Amino acid sequence: MPSVDGLTRKELSREDSRKKFGLLEKHKDYVVRAQAYHKKEEALRKLKEKASFRNPDEFYFKMNKTRTVNGVHRPESEANKYSPEELMLMKTQDLGYVLQKVQSEKKKVEKLTAMLHSLDNQPKNRHVYYAEDREEAREIRAESLRGGNLPSLDGVPNHIKRKTSASYRELEARKKRVNDLEKLYMDMALQKELQKKGRKRKLREDEIVSPTSKPVYKWRAERKR
Repeated sequence: MPSVDGLTRKELSREDSRKKFGLLEKHKDYVVRAQAYHKKEEALRKLKEKASFRNPDEFYFKMNKTRTVNGVHRPESEANKYSPEELMLMKTQDLGYVLQKVQSEKKKVEKLTAMLHSLDNQPKNRHVYYAEDREEAREIRAESLRGGNLPSLDGVPNHIKRKTSASYRELEARKKRVNDLEKLYMDMALQKELQKKGRKRKLREDEIVSPTSKPVYKWRAERKR
């Protein structure tokens, strides 16, 4: 720490004979400890002030669902908050949403596949010209009707190639999403069926006719009234 005369004076280290008493607290350590102490003291003061202004007749319905353990409020567990009928309804709504997304993604895949298929299967005797804008497209069409000189067919423009490649990548991604959503739908449907009433058991591997990696359950036949 620089002093008035500009010299830097370092704090002396602890003597070897007093090292057995532990670490020696420096001034900077005292500052940190004092700030933490006053911060806790201020927090306790505010809590005491807030408690002094509290209405003793205050009541709200959450008090019926809490209990005090060693002076700490503990809310009751909400594991059984919903009845089995309400849980079944929520499962059905989630299942319907996933099914809707599966159907929507399948339509997008079919539309994209049809578009790319039409591009890949152009007739050999038919020339396809690419235009940068509508004006150029009108000029090419007018030249073709008059039988004039048309642009050379050296190759497809780079921006068309990039768009086609991006469409193929989008198609693969949507197919993967459809597969993931179908797996999720099957798992949710199975969980919904397992929540229904009736005795059931999980089949062993030697009891499964068609081997599969997913669990297979069998319900006991019950007579309907």
